Amino acid sequence: MTAVPLARLAELTADRDASFVLIAREGGVDLLTGDVVDVDLLADIPLDGPGGAREVFAMVPYRQVRERGFEAQDDGTPLRCVVVTEHHRLDLTDVVAALPDAPIALTDGGFDISDADYADTVEQVISEEIGRGEGANFVIRRDYRAGFDADDRTAALTWFRALLEHERGAYWTFAVITPGQIAVGASPEAHVVARDGIVTMNPISGTFRHPAGGATRETLSEFLSSTKETEELFMVVDEELKMMSQVCSDGGRITGPHLKEMSRLTHTEYMLRGRSRLDPRDILRETMFAPTVTGSPMQNACAVIRRHERSPRGYYSGVAALFTPNADGGHDLDAPILIRTVYLDSGRLRVPVGATLVRHSDPHGEVSETHGKAAGVLGAIGAIERDRAAEARDDDAPGEARLSDDPGIAELLASRNTRLADFWMQPQDTPPGGRFAGRSALVVDAEDRFTTMLAHQLRHLGLDVEIVTWDAVTDSAIDAADLVVAGPGPGDPRDGSAPRIARMRQVVARRRDAGAPLLAVCLSHQILADRLGIDLVPLTAPHQGVQKTVPVFGHDASVGFYNTFTARVSPGTTAVADAEVSADPDSGDVYALRGERFASVQGHLESILSRDGLATLERLTAHALA
Repeated sequence: MTAVPLARLAELTADRDASFVLIAREGGVDLLTGDVVDVDLLADIPLDGPGGAREVFAMVPYRQVRERGFEAQDDGTPLRCVVVTEHHRLDLTDVVAALPDAPIALTDGGFDISDADYADTVEQVISEEIGRGEGANFVIRRDYRAGFDADDRTAALTWFRALLEHERGAYWTFAVITPGQIAVGASPEAHVVARDGIVTMNPISGTFRHPAGGATRETLSEFLSSTKETEELFMVVDEELKMMSQVCSDGGRITGPHLKEMSRLTHTEYMLRGRSRLDPRDILRETMFAPTVTGSPMQNACAVIRRHERSPRGYYSGVAALFTPNADGGHDLDAPILIRTVYLDSGRLRVPVGATLVRHSDPHGEVSETHGKAAGVLGAIGAIERDRAAEARDDDAPGEARLSDDPGIAELLASRNTRLADFWMQPQDTPPGGRFAGRSALVVDAEDRFTTMLAHQLRHLGLDVEIVTWDAVTDSAIDAADLVVAGPGPGDPRDGSAPRIARMRQVVARRRDAGAPLLAVCLSHQILADRLGIDLVPLTAPHQGVQKTVPVFGHDASVGFYNTFTARVSPGTTAVADAEVSADPDSGDVYALRGERFASVQGHLESILSRDGLATLERLTAHALA
């Protein structure tokens, strides 16, 4: 490493007005500096200038999700860009030696929301949101706040050094120094990467806090055997596959699961890959933001966050994004999630952390998880005493294997895939032709982007598919399609006063009255059942991310369910009005309906949890089109 970049780093750290970014990745440290520009929209990120394509670093706040039409408090946090004029690659060891390391103590530390109040919020979300069918999981955050006796820039650089020395397994370790916005963190998760036409997403979920003495095979095995942790990961993979199916022509392929081993925490993760020709800013817009820090379905998760979080998120759950010119004249994108990050402002720090709430969450367990995440960040930066007993061993220690290399752990991880749909584990090229080639399908989106995965599978079967949202679909479009697929969505199907429910009722009724082919999924299946006179009732326990083997007209199908309500008949009922009924023999819960030119299903055949999903979808589609 030459002395010039190190001298430049020294100049920047000494200049109290300089703006620069440090990013540790792939064994070295990138030093970026340039002009700071705040813009309103992702499309405004200035990738092109008078000299052609240019490199831009951007901090994308959570409020930017409003570009997708989703709810968020507008707290004014800027979409901040650094238009790079200098990019140096530095040696990691040299950078560590050049940064300050004097300890910085915290004062007056504590959460902005008490443990009791946060536990109450968890209970509210489980009963009032998940319990009412508003979604499968939601992430509600709280902030750890404290003061410190140092100027913000010195503290940020000190803590960046501490992260370089003491944290491991991070995707990016970074420090961002700009006017009024200073942040330092170690994000474990690449939200979206677009490089050479390949898009990659990295859903991570499940948090194993290393016990005193460090992680062991036994303690990690217990964590990996947890139903909650396993289903939590499956749900976020489903949610990110929705995004992949939107931006990738081939839908997206799953590989994994893997372990993400960090110093004090271990997570489970999958990798999703697909091909896309979209502008990287469009890819970023369509993937705002990770379900691991928001929830699913995404649109409703944003509404739930707005209802239950007491303050705006700022950059928490947004992304840091580096746009780099490529040989094709466009830009590659590298965008990790902004979590495990400390924000500094006038001698105060803020560490936002959240817990993923699902139907069987324990409020006190979720409180504990937020404490663990905050302590993990604060311990890593050295702001509190490090729990060295819980840290994993040095990666470079001779002869010491990673837990992920243990055969028993590897087998336990791999066993998860036996539950998943083989369709999403394979290459996703749409084959030429297909059983329904030459037919058109209109998929009506009722605010659950499972429709993108459903559309991808229908294209795989040969259909020419268009997705239209419930509030934009026209009667003429409904009439013109060979097949209308009335899609899933959150909410109570009995609430005809809700505009979305009312419109989906109209969609179903219009196709049924015309005797035109209709396939109804989940919420729309319930609406169809109601039209047939079948009772709709809430489940005793919501089926959010639940895999069941159920009868579907002579076949036992392994299907993933995301429902809080169900259509229910008397046990043993096989027909209602002009519809055949496939129901649970004991409870009478209706899993599927079919009749002349229509079919419906309660489960999500497109979900990774539906091992028999594609075959069942093909059978029901064939029946509706017959």
